[in-house]
Amino acid sequence: MMAKNRHSRLLSVLPTLFAILLATPAIAAERPVDYRAEIRPILSNRCFRCHGPDADERAGGFRLDQKASALAEADSGERPIVPGDRASSELYRRITTTDLDERMPPVESHKNLTAEEIENIGLWIDQGAPWSEHWSHVLPVRHATPDIESTASKNWPSNWIDHFILARLHREGIAPSPEADRVTLCRRLYFDLLGLPPTPEQVRQFVDDNSAGAYERLVDKLLASPHFGERMATHWLDLVRFADTVGYHGDQDHSITPYRDWVIDAINDNMPVDQFTREQLAGDLLADSTIDQKIASGYNRLLQTSHEGGVQPKEYLAMYAADRVRNVSAVWMGATLGCAQCHDHKFDPYTMKDFYSMAAMFADIDESAHLARGTNSVPTDRDPEIEVVSRRQRQALDALENKVVAIRKEIIELATDDIVQRAELYDQFNKLRSERDALRATSHPRRTMITVGIKPRVTRILPRGNWLDESGPIVEPAVPEFLGETGVEGRRANRLDLANWLVDAERGAGALTARVFANRYWYLFFGNGLATVMDDLGGQGEPPSHPELLDRVALELVDNGWDAKQLVKLLVSSQTYRQASLEPSALVERDPGNRLLARQSRYRLPAESVRDTALVISGLLVSDVGGASVKPYQPAGLYRHLNFPTRVYKHHPDNRQWRRGLYMHWQRQFLHPMLKAFDGPRREECTAQRPRSNTPVAALTLLNDPTFIEAARVFAERIQLQQPTGGAQRDADRIDDAYLIAVSRRPDDVEKSELRRLLEFSRQHYAANPEAARALINIGQAPKESALDEVELASWVAVTRAILNLSETITRN
Repeated sequence: MMAKNRHSRLLSVLPTLFAILLATPAIAAERPVDYRAEIRPILSNRCFRCHGPDADERAGGFRLDQKASALAEADSGERPIVPGDRASSELYRRITTTDLDERMPPVESHKNLTAEEIENIGLWIDQGAPWSEHWSHVLPVRHATPDIESTASKNWPSNWIDHFILARLHREGIAPSPEADRVTLCRRLYFDLLGLPPTPEQVRQFVDDNSAGAYERLVDKLLASPHFGERMATHWLDLVRFADTVGYHGDQDHSITPYRDWVIDAINDNMPVDQFTREQLAGDLLADSTIDQKIASGYNRLLQTSHEGGVQPKEYLAMYAADRVRNVSAVWMGATLGCAQCHDHKFDPYTMKDFYSMAAMFADIDESAHLARGTNSVPTDRDPEIEVVSRRQRQALDALENKVVAIRKEIIELATDDIVQRAELYDQFNKLRSERDALRATSHPRRTMITVGIKPRVTRILPRGNWLDESGPIVEPAVPEFLGETGVEGRRANRLDLANWLVDAERGAGALTARVFANRYWYLFFGNGLATVMDDLGGQGEPPSHPELLDRVALELVDNGWDAKQLVKLLVSSQTYRQASLEPSALVERDPGNRLLARQSRYRLPAESVRDTALVISGLLVSDVGGASVKPYQPAGLYRHLNFPTRVYKHHPDNRQWRRGLYMHWQRQFLHPMLKAFDGPRREECTAQRPRSNTPVAALTLLNDPTFIEAARVFAERIQLQQPTGGAQRDADRIDDAYLIAVSRRPDDVEKSELRRLLEFSRQHYAANPEAARALINIGQAPKESALDEVELASWVAVTRAILNLSETITRN
């Protein structure tokens, strides 16, 4: 048996060994090896587990994540790395030896190196083993704009971003793609900045505007739209795991929707990212904290909680602390500090002390009420909470109240006995007071969780993360040691100190935070981050494809006062952004992941935008901004396994049904099937990047979800009413209209022919089955156009369902 295992181990490494033996020896001067991009990822993936930051798992008495240790003598007396001499380097000997008992990584780890990786390590050693810290732990540098050769495209470059992209493309011998046509650019901007498709009229206005600055004016218009905040908020809510329910146990509703409104308003107001950070982490600690800042502090309450009567407070306080550390480190640091809960991080320099010191930052958050009083009510009680009306309602009420007070003062101070003037003032006073009272009556307050600080709980390092083991040392609030200090002296650091440190580019981690945010903004407008692993910029992530560009974008954000809208405008104004996404096959084969950015990315819209697109096309969308969550149609019985309490889902029977997907009720344990079909996250943890699947379930959802059927029916009514008379030409005109509304172009001859065939087939089918026609058009609650023939309407619904199901309809090009 041992011989058999040994033979299988030998066979697993033979291909690599033969490749090494047959390879032509490389000359060190041929190509400089990039340590950050080519060597450190190999060491992190294959070696750091046993020769990295975790002292408890470290073998051989040396580390490969630290230069001094890697160049010094190990326990064996050998030096792992001898710069300039691979033959004398124990690391190189162990990764190339044919002795399976000495070979590294161990064969049983299934982490064998490829011949190319081994040769790169050897080449790197021969070149002197030049070392650098991990890229995301090093402050960004303002790299000079690269000089570029002339390009065949007259539009390149548009701004300095294009210089970085073109310089890399020229080195690779690749030409950039031409600019996308104006219809595509218009649709791209609407989807990227608003999450909504443009109307035919909006497309026509842009296409027909050939004046200088037309593109910039469209960008400015969309950035000023209130729907911009909704679009960007969708991504932020994924990051901070916003949901309408508690997550654990009974997954009861909790009260938090005013926080979502705050996020939308903050983005629309272009609140600087540093202030955006402070108000969420520590809005309650700011001087003269406002209602909005208290609402923002609800960020600290977004985690999953349990309201079971038998909850162990110590256990759940430890769980909540760990959740907060995971989220704040992922959102603001692009880090996996949560991996240091039970042991030192195996790939990055985070220690258990770092983890629990960060947890201590949040030890003042009041959790006593809900832990002491578990309730099965819906919504559950999660004190501390406050009742608020929306900011717009508060502003309107304040304005009316100020006018009432001013008129009252004017009446009191009126020196004249002019009866007419006094009567006019009383009339104004009574009118304004009535307006104020009416607004109060219709301004329905909502409860929302906030953060209230109490005397901080004692925080200890929990051995192996065990909340029952209190033998670990007490720690004070602090940031990860290798990243510096908060600068607080003479008192305990708090959440506001943490927030300030996260955004202080001079004395704290602000420049590193800016790099995390810059990478995310790039992802939103190009389909991938410059560093593709969005939630882990550490050792297990991927180095950026354009590190100098990422640094420059990060510093641009800081230097412009953390102005997010200005950064967005810079990105979408680049020629890199404006490229076509339909690329030649040769380019795809050479760069399938589009890391070189020689083209734009093409991908399916996020779940919420898929829904919103259907509602816009049909004309059903209710575009009100802000408010409570809404409940659209959902399959019956989906909540049958929910208990404590048992409940039955009831969709809203009014026009709340047609609000944007951003406002859909987010049930963590039983996410709405439409959101799930299009990769919406459950928001139990930070989601920095959604997957993009392509499944039959998604197509069936577009065909059969009552929301989409009803959208298709109203869409069919719309195009019939636009072209009211019948006949073959009218059918063709209606199909043209439908395509223009849905995808901003007219169908080609093949598409038009196929849809006319579908229409004729449907007419025959529904004429023979009028009950089926009646059932189809009576799904849902939107008002019906009674004057339309049922069979004809059902036949056109078949056409509009097909159009809503087109890839082009739900794809951002």
